[in-house]
Amino acid sequence: MHKGLCSTLALTAIALAPAMLSAQGMAGMQHEEKATPIKDGGIFVPGWKATVDAGAIKQGQSEKDSLFKAEDGGFHVMTGPALTYWDTKKPLKGDYTVSATFTEPQYMNRNDHPHPYGIAIAGNEGNGLYCAAYGNGTFIVRGFSPDAFQLGGRRPTANDAVHKAAGPGQPVTQTIAVQVKGDSVSCTINGTTVATYTKADIAAAGKLSSTDGYAGIRMSHNTDVTIKDFKVTK
Repeated sequence: MHKGLCSTLALTAIALAPAMLSAQGMAGMQHEEKATPIKDGGIFVPGWKATVDAGAIKQGQSEKDSLFKAEDGGFHVMTGPALTYWDTKKPLKGDYTVSATFTEPQYMNRNDHPHPYGIAIAGNEGNGLYCAAYGNGTFIVRGFSPDAFQLGGRRPTANDAVHKAAGPGQPVTQTIAVQVKGDSVSCTINGTTVATYTKADIAAAGKLSSTDGYAGIRMSHNTDVTIKDFKVTK
């Protein structure tokens, strides 16, 4: 890797680091739950970095306790700690849509209750926002700036558009997109817009500084998910 690129990615990691201090609050967890580390973990996709939730850091865990790798034309993620992966190759500005299809091959195979995963945007200088789905038909929208803030309430919201697994060990798939367009930011799950906010709801004091920044993938702790068709469209 060229020296200049190494320096750029190092600075990116530093810029994103404040998010580590508050992302734990975004997940809406009611208690500290121990994440099970993944053996031989780490990030094995060039150009991607991660911010790890504060609670996991306090427990001595890092991105090396989760696994992010390329697989079958997409990604395979197995998490120990909860974290957000950012594609740091190119920051986004203005209007854009970030989308991907997430499959939990065996619902709840690494946990005893539903855990979310989804699309993250605006990763830069401690900013971040994500929309994530659970395999029980609910979703959440959270942000950090670096202090965590809630959108749509503290608890997950039920929506018929969010797919439900038939039961533990069964597959469930969600196609999730976050769109920034004009003055609005919206989350679409399986073709249905489940939440829309104005930029004033998101880019304000104590919230995001901007909706510009890196796109990424938000993963809760103790999850096993494959991801296809991660893309950005303008």
